[in-house]
Amino acid sequence: MSNKKVKSPKPDNKENLHTETRHVVIYGYTRQELSKVMKHFEAQLPEFVKTTIDNTNLVTTITLTGINTGVEMLRFQMNRFHQNLNDIFTEDVVSSENKSVAQVLGELLHERELTVACAESCTGGNLAHRIVQVPGSSGYFLGSVVSYSNDVKAEVLKVPRNVISAHGAVSKEVAEAMAKGVSALMRTDCSIATTGIAGPDGGTIYKPVGTVWIAVKYGETTVSECIHFKGDRNTVIESATNHGMVMLINLLRNCYVMQEDVTDE
Repeated sequence: MSNKKVKSPKPDNKENLHTETRHVVIYGYTRQELSKVMKHFEAQLPEFVKTTIDNTNLVTTITLTGINTGVEMLRFQMNRFHQNLNDIFTEDVVSSENKSVAQVLGELLHERELTVACAESCTGGNLAHRIVQVPGSSGYFLGSVVSYSNDVKAEVLKVPRNVISAHGAVSKEVAEAMAKGVSALMRTDCSIATTGIAGPDGGTIYKPVGTVWIAVKYGETTVSECIHFKGDRNTVIESATNHGMVMLINLLRNCYVMQEDVTDE
């Protein structure tokens, strides 16, 4: 442990101290990956600026807190450090404010007067739960079909049974059909669909536990991704929920990057 002493301000100077905070919310980093990136950034910060990092299910909120005298200079410096963080994670930034992924998605849908629905298998309604936690979500969220069984996928979402038989319920084809089906059913502009193996059982050599296909639809565009999430059942569910919302956010922002071809056969 370092013996370096941190100078404390004199009591009569406390009223001259100012506090400024900045936030960056990013997606897609594990704690280990994040620590490597942040190590260099934190080494350049002055003593009066501290960082706190909250990393949960691949969503990370980085908070910068600066405490110093001279409010204008402090704000200038904090804005610069904040911009540096945004530049470092440019393609992975969900928000430059302290907002949840569901809040960011909701604001985009509200601003553009769009609606969304969900078709959930492995997430079991968690997408709907997270979306409706945001006040005002009734203005853009129309509902969710928890299509846990293949019969519900086929009869309610109109996923062709031959597609399920040919590719399996956990597949690109079924995920995309679910997204299109729920959007047609509820007449929404957008949709998110999930189908996967949350565990702890049900995995195979080709589709291990944690395998999730996620499809999102906006207008006439439908995209899908296969992700192999790590962790227990709840972690897979939460991670898949976050991933689906981030996919739609990126699609709405016109910055979605197609996943390289994935085969789960």
